[in-house]
Amino acid sequence: MAAAGTHPSLAPAKRQPCWTGTPEVYFSKNIDNSRLVKVDDAQRSREMKIFGTALACLCLLALSYAWQHFKAIEYGYKISELKLERDNLIEMNRALRLEEASLRDPERIDKLAKNMGMVPPQPGQVIRMDSQMPDNGSPVLASATPISVVSAR
Repeated sequence: MAAAGTHPSLAPAKRQPCWTGTPEVYFSKNIDNSRLVKVDDAQRSREMKIFGTALACLCLLALSYAWQHFKAIEYGYKISELKLERDNLIEMNRALRLEEASLRDPERIDKLAKNMGMVPPQPGQVIRMDSQMPDNGSPVLASATPISVVSAR
């Protein structure tokens, strides 16, 4: 028995890997459908038309909702942009009115006139051109009034 370990028939057998799949075998079969004739099903055709119409209405409804939604967002942005522009214009108007008031200051104008060498007018040197005319809504004819300009030299 000592020689049993050396005999090839007594050696432990190797395990074979276990194969668990099925072989893929393809069979080709020629099918001839040339003799088949499609029968129109009126019921199915009507159902498909109704389904298609309903689907088109649903898509139209969804698209119109999306269009209105995006337009509302767009108008919201436009309104906020216009409000910002309005606020800027109001601020600019306020600054311009303030500048106008400072430029119309009689003391400032008098000071500039004196710097340019102007003097106040003498009595009788200024003649008012605007005469008070009654405004009763009736047409007024042009009238010629003599104008005299007196210059002091």
